[in-house]
Amino acid sequence: MANSARLDGALSAAAAAAEIIRNSYRRNIEVRIKADRSPVTAADFAAEAAIRAVLQARFPDDGFYGEECAAERMDAECLWLVDPIDGTKSFVREYPMFSTQIALMRRGRLELGVSSAPVYGEIACAERDQGAWLDGARLTVSRIGRFEDATISTGNLKALAGGPRWAALGRIVTRLDRIRGFGDFLHYHLLAAGKIEAVIESNIHILDIAALTVIVEEAGGRVTDLEGAPLAMDSTSILASNGLLHEPILEELRR
Repeated sequence: MANSARLDGALSAAAAAAEIIRNSYRRNIEVRIKADRSPVTAADFAAEAAIRAVLQARFPDDGFYGEECAAERMDAECLWLVDPIDGTKSFVREYPMFSTQIALMRRGRLELGVSSAPVYGEIACAERDQGAWLDGARLTVSRIGRFEDATISTGNLKALAGGPRWAALGRIVTRLDRIRGFGDFLHYHLLAAGKIEAVIESNIHILDIAALTVIVEEAGGRVTDLEGAPLAMDSTSILASNGLLHEPILEELRR
């Protein structure tokens, strides 16, 4: 795999964040609650600052949109989308289901993604037309096309549970081989590796899933919101799949 300069930069930025995160994990660090009732720690801010420093040193004309600090140059041709610790609740409660998410958007199109889980011990990355990779191994989605043979993972279902799609999800679940809730970065890594067939989530933010979108698509999968529309900066739901089950799932959700 030959990395571009920007993918090398993103991987270096993720490595800088990983060192901070590993040194902070299980250290009883102070937790604050943000206005949206989500937690944030000093490690979130420090990891984002480290990522920003690496990327701005290499690509000073690029924009930067992070989870914790003020955005810069949002109208730049190339915009970095960064969540330094996606899964801060897991980080705070001391289980390793969290990751660093770094994506590059060029002229409104997601071009590359790095998903680094420093404590869990995985790093996935992808770049348009270059494939997707997990710890150096090529990723490819599964070829399962029947609900009865498929495993689907769900996450952040609060909004779904309170709306009309809840019954539709129930119909899907009754037809599946298995339903799971791997959550956060992990079910997207599993999807891209061909180990599950789809991920359904609501209550998401573009910073959570931008990098993972590139990884899944470059592994041969498909990603939309739960309406079937392409993901955008204001998307709040996601359906990621191996492609073969995408339309059947959307059809059920629309019923």
